[in-house]
Amino acid sequence: MGILKNEYKSFLDDIEKNIKNKEDLEYIKVRFSSFLDVMLEQMDYIMEYKKEEIEKIESNQKAINEKMSKMQDVLDNIEKDIYSDEGFDFEITCPYCNYEFIIDVDENKTEIECPECQNLIELDWSGDTEEGEEHHNCNGNCSGCHDCDEDDDM
Repeated sequence: MGILKNEYKSFLDDIEKNIKNKEDLEYIKVRFSSFLDVMLEQMDYIMEYKKEEIEKIESNQKAINEKMSKMQDVLDNIEKDIYSDEGFDFEITCPYCNYEFIIDVDENKTEIECPECQNLIELDWSGDTEEGEEHHNCNGNCSGCHDCDEDDDM
């Protein structure tokens, strides 16, 4: 506001030098002062309006940041669940006796013994259920997959 005060003083000094009629000079001073008051009121109104708008934006931004923080926590937990260092549980149904049991995923294991019937179950971690053309009808989900081996004997 220092610049505005300096300009106002400069304006008054200028009109006092250039307007010789005291009545006209006083009229201009009063009229300009009145105009300046209206302008300053409008500037104050605009500043207050902008201040309120900025406060709304800051409040909304704070709420958004809180939501994003909560979402990040959820994502972090999902990531921990997906990429857990503890390993994964894998449910197996024995193709020989239909006994269901759970093992930890270990891609280095190629077979596991059924705890119920003690038969060895071959593990294929690739997700590919087709072993060759002779098994093209087998989807790997039947309880009698061991019968596929018997087809080879025929």
